[in-house]
Amino acid sequence: MTAVNHQTYLYVGLGGEGDNIGEGGLYRRAEGDDQWQSITKGLPDNPQVRALLVHPENPATIYAGTQVGPYRSDDRGDHWEALDSSKADVWSLAFHPNDPNTVYAGYEPCAVHRSHDGGSHWQKMDTDKVVFPHITTYMPPLGKRVIGIAADPSNPSDMYGAIEVGGLIASRDGGETWQQVLDGPYLRNNTLDLHGVQVSPAAPGTVFIITQVAMFRSRDRGHYWEHIQVDEMFPGGSYCRGLMVSPGDPKTIYLAAGAGGGGAPAGTQEAGALFRSKDVGETWERVDIGDTPPRRMFQIAIDRAAPENVYCCDYEGRVYASNDGGEQWQTTSQVPGEMSRNLHVYPMVCG
Repeated sequence: MTAVNHQTYLYVGLGGEGDNIGEGGLYRRAEGDDQWQSITKGLPDNPQVRALLVHPENPATIYAGTQVGPYRSDDRGDHWEALDSSKADVWSLAFHPNDPNTVYAGYEPCAVHRSHDGGSHWQKMDTDKVVFPHITTYMPPLGKRVIGIAADPSNPSDMYGAIEVGGLIASRDGGETWQQVLDGPYLRNNTLDLHGVQVSPAAPGTVFIITQVAMFRSRDRGHYWEHIQVDEMFPGGSYCRGLMVSPGDPKTIYLAAGAGGGGAPAGTQEAGALFRSKDVGETWERVDIGDTPPRRMFQIAIDRAAPENVYCCDYEGRVYASNDGGEQWQTTSQVPGEMSRNLHVYPMVCG
């Protein structure tokens, strides 16, 4: 149900790769408006925005993870202030399920910080016991990034961190300490190259992870894993990049996937797709968004205050929107700048 007088704003963060590693940006667009606005006042020069987070109770408050730590805005991104934390690359941000004053930030190299006062002060959590699967340790750089953080809404003491490239870490004490929960006799690192982690309130103890080639589910807090089958985008799998539980219906989960990427055979033609499950991951369907994106689908965003507003985008900033809960879709204006400067979309959120 939409909040009274609520208007949805969409936010997209950009970051460079390769020769463009030092470039980035942050853009905002109001629902119904075709124009994107750059909102970087107070952010570092050429901000590489790898993570975004909208406050669940006050959508004017937004957090951004940059190459020099986290930032916060209290006016929908018009102005930003640096927060007191490590001045390193932030790749993920998350709220405690029951307390939005408690915020978590995931870093590269692997580190997790926690704030109990909305980001004003932070503590570094204990990740010293994390041991990465041996098959991933040869990949440069050796510093692993925490690309996703999620807590089990039914038991917030259980938390999970997706590592690119390095498996899944878990905490059983609300983020105080962390350890590796994925290891084994792997022949390739593709299934340990994680891109996201989610836990639905509709399935306590059930953890979903997405990797370079597939999606997996554990029904027992990460002890045993099963491969979730979706339409293969290339022989042997799909490049899975975005995963989101709908805030309006916890049984509904979206997956952003595509062909191409490091796990695909050489010469694979790129394409993107959006998948959806309405039964907590038991069955999946490819969503008809009215188009086949020419690049991998990267992210999904759903407005908590207006969950009928659903968005997805490919990594070059082509954005698709639905205003009826994901049934009918239209193509919107493309995020400016990323194609001409070889930048990629990393986070996309709305509120």
